[in-house]
Amino acid sequence: RRRHRPATEIFFAMLAATMKTLTPRAMSVAAQHNRGFKVAVLGAAGGIGQPLSLLMKLNPMVTELSCFDVAPVTPGVAADLSHCSSNAKCFGYTGEDLGKAVKDCQLVVIPAGVPRKPGMTRDDLFNTNASIVATLIDACAKNCPKAMLLIISNPVNSTVPIASAVLKKHGVYDPRKLLGVTTLDVVRARTFVSQAKGLDVNKVKVTVIGGHAGTTIVPLLSQVDPTMKFEDSERDALTHRIMFGGDEVVKAKAGGGSATLSMAYAGAEMAGSVLRALNGEKGVTECSFVESTVTDAKFFSSPVTLGKEGVDTVHGYGTVNAYEQKLIDDMLPDLKAQADKGFEWAKEKGY
Repeated sequence: RRRHRPATEIFFAMLAATMKTLTPRAMSVAAQHNRGFKVAVLGAAGGIGQPLSLLMKLNPMVTELSCFDVAPVTPGVAADLSHCSSNAKCFGYTGEDLGKAVKDCQLVVIPAGVPRKPGMTRDDLFNTNASIVATLIDACAKNCPKAMLLIISNPVNSTVPIASAVLKKHGVYDPRKLLGVTTLDVVRARTFVSQAKGLDVNKVKVTVIGGHAGTTIVPLLSQVDPTMKFEDSERDALTHRIMFGGDEVVKAKAGGGSATLSMAYAGAEMAGSVLRALNGEKGVTECSFVESTVTDAKFFSSPVTLGKEGVDTVHGYGTVNAYEQKLIDDMLPDLKAQADKGFEWAKEKGY
């Protein structure tokens, strides 16, 4: 008689197949010695936050999920999630309960903020989202100073530097534990490349470096695994689509929002990798926007190997061709300027 497989088991079997493409070691869904983690999603009632919270609720390493948002519906989101048949206990917080929401968390994922609309750049979101991120990170510094912090809120190239300044003010900044989530750029890259070449997306690896906005996103198509060749026109088209994939979604939604489902998927993938590394799995490597000496930019996205204390190793981006090197050289001034904008804002606000 065939055993009935619970939906969560089926889901994570499928997710495991995808995650194998990003890590040298396979994800063990059974995970015989899983440690339980308390995880918070800040902005949990939003377009990214709700599906992201669902995916985190289904992660077998999460034993407590804390959902916070300013929206009064947030306790209802948590109640809805709590009916899903997985082991994670789910709690919803709003209003003045931010500190309670993040208290003693090991991982905090932050998708909070206003979304882009047609004609807007990520930088147009700066003033609103800068204040939101600073407030959330301030609470984390006070209530979970050793937590891993994953920043999704745009513009990531500026909000991550702001977060570092807030943490420094509280004396708890640890560069190993602050990561900007650029995983969606990697997800798009492997999706678009596999579609263009007619390959299984789960067997394609693409490194994407730089930042998380427009031309600061640099896919290294010369390093795609498995090795493949691209005509110049195909390379140009793929590079542009990966750089501006977010615009493609904003336009398609016609004023109804930005990339939410794909961002939630990518955010959950990155969060899952962090949890696996915290749980002791070796060789977990992802691209992420972190404090870096790979270039002269203070923060830069490149492959990083994760461990029990956060980022173990920040890797360089290896050998690139002349086309890619020009993309890197051309975008670095913008990347540094966007970080400086974040630092300057934080300084003006007393951080």
